[in-house]
Amino acid sequence: MFTLSTMPRLSTLRARPVPAAPRRCRTFTRMATLVSFHAHPDDECITCGGVMRKASDEGHRVVLVAATRGEHGEVEPGFLDEGEQLWRRRVTETYAAAGILGAHRTEFLGYVDSGMMGTPSNDAPDSFWQAPIEQAAEKLAGVLREENADVLTVYDDHGGYGHPDHIQVHRVGMRAAELAGTARVYQQTTNRDHLKRGIAVFRAQARAAGIADSPRPDPGFVETLGTPESQITCAVDVSAYVDHKRRAMRAHASQISEQSMWLTMPDQAFLYSFGTEWFIRDGQGPGITETDLMAGL
Repeated sequence: MFTLSTMPRLSTLRARPVPAAPRRCRTFTRMATLVSFHAHPDDECITCGGVMRKASDEGHRVVLVAATRGEHGEVEPGFLDEGEQLWRRRVTETYAAAGILGAHRTEFLGYVDSGMMGTPSNDAPDSFWQAPIEQAAEKLAGVLREENADVLTVYDDHGGYGHPDHIQVHRVGMRAAELAGTARVYQQTTNRDHLKRGIAVFRAQARAAGIADSPRPDPGFVETLGTPESQITCAVDVSAYVDHKRRAMRAHASQISEQSMWLTMPDQAFLYSFGTEWFIRDGQGPGITETDLMAGL
């Protein structure tokens, strides 16, 4: 933040008139544009909510793009109004969450949620999973060109946990960056080793406090999540924005209930889980060499 220095009071300048200051050209700093590409409503606040709000607070332009409207989410009976379609509620929630995260523009590419891997909805012709890569990439590239995007976030090559729409975000996003000439692309991922350390620490704390162990995540499943720490090249500290992330999660009430694991998680555990966002950028590393998506822009 810049502040103006205090000018001397005119009553103190009595010796002679003060000459007029020379006219100077004002210099404007061009802020950068971050486009964050996601599969479904609510994905943005979980995986990139911190970097979005951080960029926005630092004066950069933030654009949220969702491939689908999350048509195959699940809600409790009676949650929706009579005759209300789930996708309409999820769109409304996305705009609310985007506002909390500082997005200046929110766009939907218009594809249909593909559902979980191996379900019949994967085969629907209008599903994102069935979309031709080049066609979908050109849609996203159009947004990148309009915004003169400097940075794009997508997911890692297996979509974090194997969801077909998340895998497609990687494929479509990487190709769109090529088409639009967006050079800086970050693949959001989960730090698998950080996750395993956290599970061990919080289980040990629970035992020390005399709290019965909660069911342990299947080790085989954990090994499929995200990426080993050794392959991650960027870690962004977003601890200052975890409240924004939690508020944005609450905005997605149709998908993340107040009784969900994330919203009932103790503050310390939530900070550990969501206070750092992890990325891979081709050509960086080995090891974590970046801590800010917008650095140098």
